[in-house]
Amino acid sequence: MKRIRKAVLPVAGLGTRFLPATKAVPKEMLTVVDRPVVQHVVDEAREAGIEHFIFVTGRGKAVIEDHFDIAFELDHTLQARGKTAAYEELKKDLPKAGQTSFTRQQAPLGLGHAVWCAREIVGDEPFAVLLPDMLSRGCMGQMLAAYEQHGGNIIAVEEVKPEETHQYGIVGVGETFGQTFEITGMVEKPKQGTAPSNFIISGRYILQPEIFSILERGETGAGGEIQLTDAMIRLAEQQKFYGMRYDGRTYDTGSKIGFLTANLAYGLERPELADALKAEIRALLGDV
Repeated sequence: MKRIRKAVLPVAGLGTRFLPATKAVPKEMLTVVDRPVVQHVVDEAREAGIEHFIFVTGRGKAVIEDHFDIAFELDHTLQARGKTAAYEELKKDLPKAGQTSFTRQQAPLGLGHAVWCAREIVGDEPFAVLLPDMLSRGCMGQMLAAYEQHGGNIIAVEEVKPEETHQYGIVGVGETFGQTFEITGMVEKPKQGTAPSNFIISGRYILQPEIFSILERGETGAGGEIQLTDAMIRLAEQQKFYGMRYDGRTYDTGSKIGFLTANLAYGLERPELADALKAEIRALLGDV
């Protein structure tokens, strides 16, 4: 069983839900407290042991590549002014040489197409996919533990209310093994009352490389796009898929309420910010 070394991050999306903020700034570079969303996602993967980050970008996303590169002028200025702590923080976040790759998705043809664009860099080995909108700290570490137990393909899942299942991709639940279970089927946004469970696909995957030969067919699904879920359904005819119940909370920073909630949650965890932030929240709510 090959180790998971590489992660694909599809960052070519236009971020239309956050216009006009994302007209000139990629949605992945919007900040949760003082770190870009995409940096939080990379932090999660690095902590889990991922070694190589493959960014599938598009036009107007060069600033993401710049973020994960040395900024000589900035580094020099920080050192010259004695701002050692800030300089060391930037240095700590910087991936090592050769640990990042960037490839273009020239047309917005869907998540499945974005993953397929990374095929030459991933090669013939299993890999992770992390949706950069979704902040799920510790999730990739839990998934790698599940992979070591089962192998195959792993999908992170979370429970939602039954009346909300029509908004998500849903998995069917088979034999259960503690935090994980065998997936018996997948369906994208089922009609209300028809979902096989209330476990949603939550934006973290471990996939075998055979997914690329399925995606290469270019078969389109919902919205006329090449859907990753459709390809996983096909792959599930040949290989095992397991669901892993994520022990934590995911913040969908692609939605306004999710983005605001993430800023509050992450801010409240910072000792130097928590008390002042709580006071501001109470003042806004009129509780003081």
